[in-house]
Amino acid sequence: QVQLVESGGGLAQPGGSLRLSCAASGFTFRIHSMSWYRQAPGKERELVAGITSTGTTSYADSVKARFTISRDNTKNTVYLQMNSLKAEDTAVYYCYAARGFSNFWGQGTQVTVSS
Repeated sequence: QVQLVESGGGLAQPGGSLRLSCAASGFTFRIHSMSWYRQAPGKERELVAGITSTGTTSYADSVKARFTISRDNTKNTVYLQMNSLKAEDTAVYYCYAARGFSNFWGQGTQVTVSS
């Protein structure tokens, strides 16, 4: 019954914006750290952004100043606002929840940045 359901992916032009959402259910969302990972074809999955249960954020250098992670504990949802998109941002984006041994992955959502 644990679910992490991503939405908001799709096609964007270089310089454009997308907002990803991850709706969580089946676990205590508010005490989990939440992260966004991405994986491009032929590449390893990489950490893009993270937010702790208390709201501390961190970002990969490649997305710093362009992406913003946030969470709404009343909605059990984590967001990734992606601005100034580049072709290199093209990947499947995954939502991840972590607390001790209680860790869960979403199914992923495709983001394609192309003109």
